[in-house]
Amino acid sequence: MKNQSIILFDGVCNLCNASVRLILKYERKPNFHFATLQSDTAKKLLSTFKTEDTFNSVLLISNNQLYQKSTAALLIAKQLKYFRHLGFLLLLPTWMRDPFYMFISRYRYKIFGRKNQCMIPEPGISNRFI
Repeated sequence: MKNQSIILFDGVCNLCNASVRLILKYERKPNFHFATLQSDTAKKLLSTFKTEDTFNSVLLISNNQLYQKSTAALLIAKQLKYFRHLGFLLLLPTWMRDPFYMFISRYRYKIFGRKNQCMIPEPGISNRFI
C-alpha cells in the first residue's frame, strides 16, 4: 500500500460512516483505504504505534505516521474536493483545534446515532476496505 493512506474509523458510528461516504465521493485521487477501529486489521496496524484512546478519534496512517483527532480530520479534508480549503486550520495549534473535535466525538452517538454492526461496503468500493 505504498503511497496510500489508511483511515481508521468507528464502524458503528453514523457520523463516521457518513464521513467515509463523503470521502469516497469527494476525494481528488482514490488514495484512501479504510478499516474500522473494531477490526483485527486496525488492531494490527495500531500495534506499531503508541496510541491512547483511539475509539474517540478518526485515525490517519500516512507515510508510516499516525495522525489523530483534528489533525487527522484536516489532513483528510485537504485531499477532498470542496473541503481542501479547511487545511488552513492546521496552522492553529492542536490545543485550540482538538477541544472542538473532542466535543463532537464525545457526543457523536447521541447526536448522530449508532449502528448495531459495522458497515458493509458496497461491491464497487469493497476493494478500498482492508
